Parts: sequence; C-alpha cells; structure tokens
Amino acid sequence: MDGMSRPPHAREKVLDAFEALLIDEGDRAATLDAVAGAAGVSKGGLLYHFGSKDELERGLIARLIALAEADAAIGRAAPEGPIAYYLRTSGESGGPLDRAIVAVSRLAHGGHAAASAALRDVRARWAEMLRPATRDATTLELVMLVGDGLYLNAALTGGVPGDVPTGPDLDALIALVERTAHD
Repeated sequence: MDGMSRPPHAREKVLDAFEALLIDEGDRAATLDAVAGAAGVSKGGLLYHFGSKDELERGLIARLIALAEADAAIGRAAPEGPIAYYLRTSGESGGPLDRAIVAVSRLAHGGHAAASAALRDVRARWAEMLRPATRDATTLELVMLVGDGLYLNAALTGGVPGDVPTGPDLDALIALVERTAHD
C-alpha cells in the first residue's frame, strides 16, 4: 500500500456523515466543511473521495440505488414471496436503505433532479420485483400503496407498537393483500 492510499471505509464514513446531516439538519447544513467535521476527516480527506458537493450527492444516490437493488434481489428470492417481503419491510425504519431514502428525499425536496429520478428508480425496482406476483397493474399499484402507507405510518409514528401492524395483524394484512393480488 503506497502512502497516498486511503482506507476504503473513509469514503463510507464521509457518505454516512453526509447522510446523517441531510436527515438531521437538511441540505443547507450539509456543507463540505460540516460533512468533513462529522466524518472526522479533513476537508482535504473529504475532497480526496468526493471532489465536490455534487460528487458527494452522486455518491449518496449511488448508495441508494445499490441498496435498493440488493433489497429487490432479496425480495425476489424471499421464501415468503415478494409481496409479503415488501409489506413486512415497508414498516421498518432506521436501516441503511431507509436512511438512504430519507437523505435522498431531502435532496429531492430541495429540487435536486437526480435525487428525484433516483427515488422514482427505487420505486420502479420494487414494482419490477412485485409485478410477477400480481395479476395486473391495478393490483400492483395496490400493493405498492399499501407498502407506502406502512412506510409512512412507521415514519410518522416512529414505529410505535400498535401504530404499525405487527405479528398476527401484519400477517392478516399481508394475507388480504396477497388474496387481492392473486384473485
């Protein structure tokens, strides 16, 4: 390893810091200086990995797309099927994919076109995962909207038990949606 190499985890630390600043304080607070400070690296260290804020945004969007693709692959292979997988995971919050979605959403709300496109891409990946398990476009949209509702409810309530279906209640909801999607 030569003296100019940086550990690959430093890049991830910078992305983690950018993501956290976007989530906690918004786009305006996520300056390069603030990101470097939050990541515990010098501004030069940040610029080694991301030469500009635009590159940092592209890095975060790439992270989101990679996480969404991995999620869709897991859903396609899930033993319980893609609908059950999608609905069960829609009510979860705080994980890497959720954090990336929230952070990229902050960029999109600020008018960042690539962030908006990335969020549409994530939704399209989930739709492609679900399409084979649904009978038509209307039932596909129903499944997607139920997932959206679970996600929003978990986000608004902080996932408080009783506010988001879990256990037998979630199982019953999934069974109902799957019957509707297949009949």
